[in-house]
Amino acid sequence: MTGEDPGPLVRLFGLTGGRARPAGETFDLVAIVTTVSTPVQPAELIPEHFAVLTLCRMPTPVADVAAHLKLPLNITRVILGDLRREGLVTIDRPRPAAQTIDERIYREVLHGLRSL
Repeated sequence: MTGEDPGPLVRLFGLTGGRARPAGETFDLVAIVTTVSTPVQPAELIPEHFAVLTLCRMPTPVADVAAHLKLPLNITRVILGDLRREGLVTIDRPRPAAQTIDERIYREVLHGLRSL
């Protein structure tokens, strides 16, 4: 029986060291992951860590990271928590839509309404 694939559950257990939750502050599906730095020797990373660091060079939601890795969300959260602990990524809550519109846009809308 040597050389057989141990199966997805054993592999997932190995990726997380048996952990089901990330250490530190919790984050949800829409939290934004951004790569802070990449180690000088990417060979030190497991493939999933390297994939996250590459993908998240541009801010990426947790759900998209999980989909890209083709891993369950809880496993992805553990991987992201590990990368955050190592200082390789940041995980931030998305800003509410009201905070993303700057004051200039509000003024332009108000001006447009007054001209009606």
